[in-house]
Amino acid sequence: MKPLPHRYEVRLSGGPSGYATVSTGGVPDLRSAPPLDYDGPGDAWSPEHLLLAAVETCFLFTLRAVAKASRIEFVALDLSSEGTVDRRDGITRFTEIVLRPRLRIPAGTDRDRALSVLQKSEKACLVSASLSTPVRLEPELVTA
Repeated sequence: MKPLPHRYEVRLSGGPSGYATVSTGGVPDLRSAPPLDYDGPGDAWSPEHLLLAAVETCFLFTLRAVAKASRIEFVALDLSSEGTVDRRDGITRFTEIVLRPRLRIPAGTDRDRALSVLQKSEKACLVSASLSTPVRLEPELVTA
């Protein structure tokens, strides 16, 4: 890892209606629009889905580092998430994010240590740690 602090830049272009394009150097552009719940087309990544995707990808990348440091091997991670948006105190926001990691581990792996690695990964994920929304973990371990 490069020394901190790190800086990230993203650009957005869009008009009074329709899709927006999000871009940054060196990666393909991303088309975004409101989700169906906000009368969007439902065929593009929405800000709500992008937030959950950011939490999920950060979880995986953090899990890789925590598992390596903990000397816990895993075969694969399948992760689903669900975010609840509601109005609280007059503000519409995410009120909870639930992560459901399904971690495939080799036979003979200490299951308690593997669960601990999942919990540490959720706590150490910089995206989750940057949110005021509570993140709840519902892990499942499967022997490969």
